[in-house]
Amino acid sequence: MKASVKGKYDTEKSSASATLAINVGDVKLRASMTDATVVNGPSLNGLGLALEKPGAFIIDYNVPRKDVKFQFMNSVNVLDKKVNLMYMHGHGDNRTILDGTLVFDSANKVSANYVFGSADCKLKYTFLHGEGARTFEPCYDLSKNTWDFAVSQKFYGDDVVKASYKTSNKQLGLEWSRNSKISGSFKITASLNLAEEIKAPKLSAETTWDFEM
Repeated sequence: MKASVKGKYDTEKSSASATLAINVGDVKLRASMTDATVVNGPSLNGLGLALEKPGAFIIDYNVPRKDVKFQFMNSVNVLDKKVNLMYMHGHGDNRTILDGTLVFDSANKVSANYVFGSADCKLKYTFLHGEGARTFEPCYDLSKNTWDFAVSQKFYGDDVVKASYKTSNKQLGLEWSRNSKISGSFKITASLNLAEEIKAPKLSAETTWDFEM
């Protein structure tokens, strides 16, 4: 069996979290916890459990809230084009989300995200340039009539730097990530709200370790 451990620290909340995932055949078992789970003694605060079959379904269970969330994924062909569908439903907040992606070719795809029972709908276009070395992602929010923009660049094969900007709340983001079997995986994220008088960046860092069991 293979397993992975992910650790994350958020400077804004001054909190840490960890996730343990174990591959068992075709499915993956995952347990996540925050510092609230262990700091003041073992407790159920911040504890989550999940069962996942990649590309098929994910079942998330929030232990302290007794809340279950379901995700189902599938792909269909429409006029010789691949459409990826994802259906998500949260039992606690009674919210249902449908996410669909139409893949035109290896460099172009359009995705839509819709929340049932609301006017919340987003459309995003993804364009890969230079054999996937650079990615452009403009996104239009129909409910807010605003645009979001993101661009990412690959470096040395494993490193990716991504910059994003949300016009609705003037949120500027910068992310550096690496996914390497040799040097490991990590992600460092910084965000800055340009609308705030005191412009202090919010930072978070996470890293993943993989090992055999």
